[in-house]
Amino acid sequence: MIAVMETRKACICSNMPKLSRSAAAYAGHILAGVLFVATSAAASDSPLAGEWAVEGGFAHIRIEDCGGRLWGTISWEKKPGIDSLNPDASKRGLPTLGMPVLLAMNPTRPNHGEGQIYNSENGKTYDGSITLTSRNVLRVKGCVLGFLCGGQNWTRVTPEQSAGSDPGSSQSAESAPQTSEEFCANIARRTQN
Repeated sequence: MIAVMETRKACICSNMPKLSRSAAAYAGHILAGVLFVATSAAASDSPLAGEWAVEGGFAHIRIEDCGGRLWGTISWEKKPGIDSLNPDASKRGLPTLGMPVLLAMNPTRPNHGEGQIYNSENGKTYDGSITLTSRNVLRVKGCVLGFLCGGQNWTRVTPEQSAGSDPGSSQSAESAPQTSEEFCANIARRTQN
């Protein structure tokens, strides 16, 4: 469910030459990747973007604006994890490092975004929101059925904290993209089906 995105295509160009399904799919993936990277090149100066430590300090989430939507991936984890409960059987067994957890959050007002949150601990996706409550605190809230809600406060990670992560843990420098463009290209790759 992390990367399930439904795409509906309508062709109003009936005189255009027809491509094979695989060629059309390949061309569509290339176009989507180019558009995703191109729109991320003008990355937003969103105060929601950055590196955030989850409550309990067992992971960091990197948030970036990719094409006008905020995405968050696991950029560091204290212990390497596997997404063993993903509802998509083909994604079970993938490492959680680099995995999207904040999915296509729409910035609906200043310092706030709404979208979905994926929880690899139970394989479920929830409606959720993120709100900057102060310069260094991000409130992350997820809801079931629209009214059973819970949340956490995440704290902004400073460069010193990021560099001083535990040596035995998964490091963001080894696996996570370093530029906004690479980050958004990684999201595009991981969410294609």
